[in-house]
Amino acid sequence: MTTNDLLSSSCTPSTAGGNNPEIFDWQEVWYPVHYIEDLDKSKPNSFTLLEKDIVLWWDGKNHQWRAFEDQCPHRLASLSEGRINESGCLECPYHGWAFSGQGNCEVIPQQSSGGTAEKSLRASVQSLPTKVAQGLLFVYAGTAENADQTPIPLVDVLEENTDKWVCLNTFRDLPYDALTLMENVLDSSHIPYTHHKSVGNRANVSPVELQITESGKWGFKGVWEEGPRKGTLGQQETTFIAPGMMWHDLTSKQFGRTLTVVYATPIRKGECRLFARFPFQFSSPIPRFFIQLTPRWYSHLGQNRVLEDDQIFLHHQERYLEQKGGNPKVAKAFYLPTKADLFVFQLHTWIYQYQAQVFPDKSLNPALPKEKLLDRYHSHTKHCSSCRSALKNIKRIKIGLAIAISFIWSLTMILFLGFSNPSIWLMIVLTLTVPLGVISWLALSNLEKQFYQGQEIPPRNLHSN
Repeated sequence: MTTNDLLSSSCTPSTAGGNNPEIFDWQEVWYPVHYIEDLDKSKPNSFTLLEKDIVLWWDGKNHQWRAFEDQCPHRLASLSEGRINESGCLECPYHGWAFSGQGNCEVIPQQSSGGTAEKSLRASVQSLPTKVAQGLLFVYAGTAENADQTPIPLVDVLEENTDKWVCLNTFRDLPYDALTLMENVLDSSHIPYTHHKSVGNRANVSPVELQITESGKWGFKGVWEEGPRKGTLGQQETTFIAPGMMWHDLTSKQFGRTLTVVYATPIRKGECRLFARFPFQFSSPIPRFFIQLTPRWYSHLGQNRVLEDDQIFLHHQERYLEQKGGNPKVAKAFYLPTKADLFVFQLHTWIYQYQAQVFPDKSLNPALPKEKLLDRYHSHTKHCSSCRSALKNIKRIKIGLAIAISFIWSLTMILFLGFSNPSIWLMIVLTLTVPLGVISWLALSNLEKQFYQGQEIPPRNLHSN
């Protein structure tokens, strides 16, 4: 199946969610699990999809990413703790059993010569279908035979005039459900308040009149005719592709075309991985130039701050909803008197109509403290190749600065104490270098903290206005 084939099917109501027209099955879906640029081909990579631990690894023999259940059939050891051996097989860390890209066991080191235990079906690993499209690795969670008949959720317009698009990408593991994330990003009316002073402004608040234009098991489409910022940016169209993808499409004369694309990949109850993409087609080449100059890791720091604007109260909101009976009781739990909430209402209507609760028999864990909710290292940095590298470089520079400062300070003391008449200019340079080095070291330390932890007070609450 080619990318164009995938895209053509993504434009029409999809068959994701299984063949039953009245029930949406979360297993029968393609989910993004990683940006390709963040995956390490030299070692196994772990992920949890719909409560199933999986291992992602590069099959160099067949030039393909593989996804296996993260359990060796021998003694259930985690294959993600193993390695890709010299033969290009995924090797278990416990006893060295090795598996080919198809999941077949190729080697059992402990068996006698002539043994054939590796040929048993019990020695094989469950393999999940994978596809790479638009820079993402997708994994199919359901019955493998259904994978080719199920469209991958993609944004078709990104394949049109590809040289004109410039795209910012980020991801993060969030401490709330995939559907809570979808509910949040479908709602544009929260942006002026929640994201005031980050990507919003309270001064831009105006009535929001939303309309639904299409709907079905596949999801729905809608339009906000006036659009954001009191209509100054033009009409905004919204598409929700069930169960965990949506985008806003906005075209304005001032800025060109802007998309906000969000995927919500369910990890477990109360946790999902967000993939956010911001494709732009600017009217002027200048914004494109500056975006391309911006390091990816630096963009991620800013995007993490935006996500943290609502991360804490969304974590608690879904627990309050669960206490009030969950989705079937949304009409009583939520008071939705305006059309600004139409997309939120439509989402919950879809959930109820197609029995589409992602973990219907599970309960949320107790709420986490703020420190855990604002963690960046485990939810993003350690999984991001750009941020990992930037953090490593910052630590190296700090060590170099500390050594340089110590050396310069020692040299200054030697010159001052050992010479009766040291050069005044040399002394000035050396004396000024030390405080500048200390200031630089402190600035780097502050930058380093941003890879580990978010800011407890959001920008909207830093000042009274």
